[in-house]
Amino acid sequence: MNASAWKGLAVGIGIGAIAAGAVIFTRAQKLNAERAAMAEAAKAEAALPVSVATADPNAPTITVYKTATCGCCKLWVSYLQENGYNVVAKDISDAELTSFTRDKGVPDELSSCHTAIVNGYVLEGHVPVADIKKMLAEKPNIIGLTVPGMVPGTPGMPGATPQHYDVLAIDKQGHSTVYSKN
Repeated sequence: MNASAWKGLAVGIGIGAIAAGAVIFTRAQKLNAERAAMAEAAKAEAALPVSVATADPNAPTITVYKTATCGCCKLWVSYLQENGYNVVAKDISDAELTSFTRDKGVPDELSSCHTAIVNGYVLEGHVPVADIKKMLAEKPNIIGLTVPGMVPGTPGMPGATPQHYDVLAIDKQGHSTVYSKN
């Protein structure tokens, strides 16, 4: 290979690396933009009066892993508390959250902005209390439940136009099936 060919290869590799970095940066930008929009909506919703329920001493503890900056995660934690759950919220970095979620068996395409654990089950995203109660009562042979993405109108997820959504069950192979329609 001559010097010109080596130079062309080096430039091509550099452009490829820059393009790959741009994809990662673009995904991070998109997530940050979604979080910023949700944070603004959360501020508006936080100004509304909130009724605080006392946790049921018999209710299981739900441990929520989230980033410190995600407003809708905080609203989901409040929603769980208002519905009588004992909640432990743990703030971790984006990288730690991604790794934790994958380690728990949640495929990337089924992930959301926070991951919770209750009685050995995973709750990914804005899962409604009714589905949590149903799952804990039925004790299905699944990893857990997910509401992928950040769907407006789900519990703790503000939005002017709520959307219909499905709560999905994740099996031990990482496949999903509809658990409930909302």
